[in-house]
Amino acid sequence: MSFGQDLRRRNIERLGAEEFDLVVIGGGITGAGVALDSASRGLRTALVERADFSSGTSSRSSKIVHGGLRYLQQREIRLVYEALSERQRLLRLAPHLVHPLPHLLPVLGSSKAKAVVKLRARAISSALWMYDLTGAARIGKLHRKLSAAKTLERAPWLKPEQIAGGFIYYDARADDARLTLELVKTAALDHGAVVANYVEVTGIGHSGAGGNIERVEVRDRLSGTEHTIQSGVVVNAAGVWVDEVRSMDEGSHPRALRPAKGVHISLSRSKLPADLAVVLPVPGDKRSIFIVPWNDHVYVGTTDTDYDGPLDDPRCTDEDVAYLLRAVNAWVRDPIVASDVTGTWAGLRPLLSDTSDTRTADLSRRHSVAVSPHGLVSVTGGKLTTYRRMAADAVDAAVRVLAARAGTTPSSARVFHRPSGRLRCRTARLPIRGAERDSAVELLVHEHPDLGGTLVPGLPYLRAEAVYAAREEMAMTLDDVLARRTRSLLMDRDATLAASEPTASLLAHELGWDEAETQRQVNAFSKVA
Repeated sequence: MSFGQDLRRRNIERLGAEEFDLVVIGGGITGAGVALDSASRGLRTALVERADFSSGTSSRSSKIVHGGLRYLQQREIRLVYEALSERQRLLRLAPHLVHPLPHLLPVLGSSKAKAVVKLRARAISSALWMYDLTGAARIGKLHRKLSAAKTLERAPWLKPEQIAGGFIYYDARADDARLTLELVKTAALDHGAVVANYVEVTGIGHSGAGGNIERVEVRDRLSGTEHTIQSGVVVNAAGVWVDEVRSMDEGSHPRALRPAKGVHISLSRSKLPADLAVVLPVPGDKRSIFIVPWNDHVYVGTTDTDYDGPLDDPRCTDEDVAYLLRAVNAWVRDPIVASDVTGTWAGLRPLLSDTSDTRTADLSRRHSVAVSPHGLVSVTGGKLTTYRRMAADAVDAAVRVLAARAGTTPSSARVFHRPSGRLRCRTARLPIRGAERDSAVELLVHEHPDLGGTLVPGLPYLRAEAVYAAREEMAMTLDDVLARRTRSLLMDRDATLAASEPTASLLAHELGWDEAETQRQVNAFSKVA
């Protein structure tokens, strides 16, 4: 079955014509995980996303699948253990999407302060042993210690006078947007979930005043059509917009989240030739930054600051760029300047609020699942690595809501006429799609050699990938293709802008755009880029 605009059109018609056991609001990594978990249990599942899949935080993360070494310092041992367990599952279930990544952790210090350096190295070694014992060693390699000379061999661009040694340890990485998309595709194509992007929730309906939630009002943002989805239970997985969805149910804004902004910058690897991830402290701040290789680029991040601006499309400011450049330039031989930055991105972490004045960097990355008196299941907090566990907890809560209503709501009663075993979580052993993509793109190029040309000069994407995105990845806009189906915009903004018109022309043939719509897509992309 093709996962393109025709399926989207049929799915939107089905949203208004069928009854569902569970409706997911939000197409980020958590919502995608909820849809897969729910559908694979045998529940009739729908997912709606107001923009594109992963268009929020789930395409703007650090793209590292990890346990969180720094969380050990915060005594979040249970969180680290859980995250490392989930990291290993992803490496097993999606080896085409999630890959091991060595990390270099330099021991920084002057040769004149040998006692301080020795204590620092001992502390790092203890933390890494704890990390390995908590589950990091499951990747198949233990951390190892390096001399100063070996550390500089791995990262010769560091200032040698500041390097006293180093350690190598292992985590993993993934293209966050692609992982999210493949989860959605797995839920839809392998387990029957009805999914659609660019479908906005406009209201939540109850069975009488103060009654249970029984319907979700939605609008197709591309066609303008409106639909009512009948559902036994609704899961709110809207990320930083979770409070906005809750307000539709509760009638007032709960203000349960405290968004934190994280930004990244991209550079050419000729400017910072890293071939493994490097972790460096931020001078004067109790944080670290990552330098991560990414094809012919590297990216640097992240920040972690309170955010009170608009939730839609947070931006990386000049101050954000300056912060990261100061952090990098404290340790590298050749200074990086603002003109070296080729791309930027900013995302918002949906952290759980508390009443203290704790820095967002120190707030827990644990997740929470809450059920409203009307039965809205809201999942908040968490991190990319633990999305599957978050989804399982949310669907478990949703099943309990359905069980409590069984016998009173026809749709939920039908669910529980099925074998109870079908309602257990299955995703711990469920393979994720995506391995077929490269061969499908190669076949396109074989059949149409002109599609073998470069999509964006200097970047590793083919014209065939844009065509494939429209036909098989439900890409509906130019931004979908250049920002998420490929990551061109994040790597090199100027080159991507220059390629926007030819890319739009390529997509126009696939998506049926006329000349006016094609130009509108180019203009809209230039505003978000």
